[in-house]
Amino acid sequence: MKAQQRINRQKVIVIIGIWTLIGGFLSLYDHWAFISHLSEGGSEDYSFLSNLAFNMFAGLIGGAMGGVFLVYYFNRKFRSTPYLKSIIAVSLAFVTIVTIITFLMSTLQAGIENGFNFSDPITIERMKELVLTTQHLKNILFWAFIVALTQFTLLVNDKFGQGLLWSIVRGKYTFPQTEERIFMFLDLKSSTSIAEQLGNLDYHKLLKDIFSDITDPILNHKGEIYQYVGDEVVISWKFLDGVEKSNCIECYFDIRRQLYSLRGKYEQDYGLMPEFKAGIHYGNVVAGEIGIIKRDITYSGDVLNTTARIQGMCNEFGVNLLSSKKLLDKLTVHNGFAIKTMGAIPLRGKELSEELIAVEQAV
Repeated sequence: MKAQQRINRQKVIVIIGIWTLIGGFLSLYDHWAFISHLSEGGSEDYSFLSNLAFNMFAGLIGGAMGGVFLVYYFNRKFRSTPYLKSIIAVSLAFVTIVTIITFLMSTLQAGIENGFNFSDPITIERMKELVLTTQHLKNILFWAFIVALTQFTLLVNDKFGQGLLWSIVRGKYTFPQTEERIFMFLDLKSSTSIAEQLGNLDYHKLLKDIFSDITDPILNHKGEIYQYVGDEVVISWKFLDGVEKSNCIECYFDIRRQLYSLRGKYEQDYGLMPEFKAGIHYGNVVAGEIGIIKRDITYSGDVLNTTARIQGMCNEFGVNLLSSKKLLDKLTVHNGFAIKTMGAIPLRGKELSEELIAVEQAV
């Protein structure tokens, strides 16, 4: 299963679980409201267990249907829609659909109770009674809010990056911690001339298309998109994830294959074929939250500076992918790679030289 499919499935499962629990909490709230000293209590046919079962089942079914709709349809088809518009749109869609279903079901129930004589004033009155019950209206408004909150959370989760929102919520990086990570600095080749050729607006569209198209190869190789910096992408791996099956190296070549498979689209839309050069290295970094008004999780350490310098040497050697020997020595799979040792190279701003190796796919 591809990484994006796995991530989407996890999102739907989480939505189903949370909505089911919310249904249970809604039943508890109703029950406590009924037994409070300010209430006259529930009706004679009220049953807490029946109400609990109904609301949790509604949350389960609603979570399955709503989760699939939001994750697999709406947020893919309307990815470029402004946040506020998308939240309002899904909320209105929910209210509209539930209102139509409620009207149809209430009409059917009223018809069954009165021999399907829909012109009978008693049937019409019963239908109004079922549709306009305050409990039902309250539930519609409550779940419309939950739908809006779910959509907002999905958007914010994508904004922070996969899994990062949960890390912030549970305070994983409230206190700085040391991690061993692999970093790849992926830089668009000839970016300055491309920007001059296309102009600012079309250049932005190009970057948007590229970054969208290379997301799946990154995720499929267990990479995490750390930052977009202009025309550069900084990709990070937990050390074990990166060395497994040489994910950190294979990711680069998979990105290249993905872009070449879309060559026709890029040449038609922009008159060019985008290519990347990359530098890759690993080491210890300190990960932690920073900022007051704007909070973010950042990595700091010498490894980032070194990786940036390695990437900067690609043009000098005329190669597409440069890795530190230190990293390549940790990889267990080298099949399919053609490597060329560049020697110990002094890097700008670094006292010690770094042994570099150019990596290409074997012919």
